[in-house]
Amino acid sequence: MEKSRVLIIGVTGNLGHHLAKATLQFSHPAFALVRPSSFSDPHKSHKLHSLSNAGVTLLQGSLEDEESLMAAVKHVDVVICAVSSKQVLLQKLLVQVIKKSGCIKRFIPSEFGLDPDKTRISDMDYNFYKQKAEIRRFVEAYGIPYTYISCNFYMSYLLPHLVQPGLKVPPRDKVTIFGDGNTKGVFLKESDVAEFTIRTLDDPQTLNKVLYLRPPGNVYSINELVELWESKIGKKLEKVFVSEQELLKKIKETPYPDNMEMIFIYSAFVKGDQTYFDIESSGGLDGTKLYPEQNFTTISEYLDTLL
Repeated sequence: MEKSRVLIIGVTGNLGHHLAKATLQFSHPAFALVRPSSFSDPHKSHKLHSLSNAGVTLLQGSLEDEESLMAAVKHVDVVICAVSSKQVLLQKLLVQVIKKSGCIKRFIPSEFGLDPDKTRISDMDYNFYKQKAEIRRFVEAYGIPYTYISCNFYMSYLLPHLVQPGLKVPPRDKVTIFGDGNTKGVFLKESDVAEFTIRTLDDPQTLNKVLYLRPPGNVYSINELVELWESKIGKKLEKVFVSEQELLKKIKETPYPDNMEMIFIYSAFVKGDQTYFDIESSGGLDGTKLYPEQNFTTISEYLDTLL
């Protein structure tokens, strides 16, 4: 079967870069929509040159320019958007262009986190998930064929300091446990998220579905993370428990955006927004069951790199 041609928007970001590399790895013709200003940024320019040399076709344009969007979309069968959360609502013009073009058989919008329809903190997240849910409804209203990727947390977020706000490295003496410490969260490496995503593109099973990534070996409570870390450093840590009420108080007292890290901790490790529901009975697909051949970095392997 001929592989779908793929357009990626946001390739200068961390996930977007991995998506572009995974697209090539799985032998899909790869295109990237790039803002002209990105070429004058040394860091972004270096990334773009490496992707171009690897075989990605770079197209100039932006999410705010309908003409460049239409020209880019006409090159491909699939569009993946991996822009930052601040740009989420800019996808509306892209959705309209996809509808008008009539040539796109799959759209993967910029989500790549918790399922915005399943989170239970909508009154306190400064519209972080509300905007992602708004794009879902927009995609569905326009009848665009989609796959939503719900990968929960990236390993580069919270895990480098073992879910300890204010730290940059894992603790060696004292550790804070939020709630009772037993609620489980999920972490995945960005490169693994990218590979799972690319596997869905030509898979009819994932059409108009949510793909959840919740691999065994990557689902841990804070207590389990601490226990694993203690076993690796050969030392017991002093534990300080912060109750749900105390955490909510801290969130309220801390100005935005400095409180977002605590809000995400509250969502995942107190409310359990990543793991409280069963994937299959909620109508979703479990990525690790669907693609058992896909390798992924485990939390234990990741923590080894922090020793």
